[in-house]
Amino acid sequence: MKQNPIIAIAQIKYFDLDEKHNLEKIIYFIKKAKENNADIICFPETCILKDKWLEFNHYFMNEIKKECKKNNIWCIITEDFMIKGILHNISILIDRNGKIKGKYKKIKLYSERGVEAGKKVHIFKTDFAKIGIAICWDLAFPELFHKMKKAGVQIIFCPAQWAYEEKAYNSKHKKKELLLLKSLISSRAFENLVFIGFCSPYRNQKDLICYSAIVSPHQIIKEIFDKEGLIVSDIKLSELTKFKKLYPGK
Repeated sequence: MKQNPIIAIAQIKYFDLDEKHNLEKIIYFIKKAKENNADIICFPETCILKDKWLEFNHYFMNEIKKECKKNNIWCIITEDFMIKGILHNISILIDRNGKIKGKYKKIKLYSERGVEAGKKVHIFKTDFAKIGIAICWDLAFPELFHKMKKAGVQIIFCPAQWAYEEKAYNSKHKKKELLLLKSLISSRAFENLVFIGFCSPYRNQKDLICYSAIVSPHQIIKEIFDKEGLIVSDIKLSELTKFKKLYPGK
């Protein structure tokens, strides 16, 4: 297991290359992450298709898996998947060989209609770290992150499409919601002494917070706001041992 894995977060713009899907964009950013020597790349929530759910053997999924193998990189891709007639919001973990190594079903739904919630958190052993996955509104529930911490997680990825409620603020909605979002990401990292990779899309949507970040228990390491791009950082796993000594009992 690597001591300093490199993680990439892709804040991609949706449906600008093709109005129905983002496959070409996803493949481009997988290659770009590999150029930056990343061990893993995380994409935002429901990032592949515009109007339809997928199955695990869909052509687009197979193409993404092939690209992971070509570039020797792990990938987290999130979409709505149909399983035995039931719709779930699922993050798929793909390994360097293009194989599906894990699945996480979103537990805390917000306003998704016809989607069934998941029930369990999962920890995945990779060749660079023990990782966990949360999806969007899961971020607001610290107990989910605490369960991952107890299972020994080191890095938690959170693909999302985070938007504000109009009635939540009287003014400066986007500015205030961004502050709230940053505080939630940083709090989950500090509470559990883990690294977090939070990934949103860049879209022309009034209430969407187009913000992504790589965060340690003490600081925001990299961030991107209101534009498309890739942020990449090495993660010093040895710092987690230091933090545990610094904050006994956590």
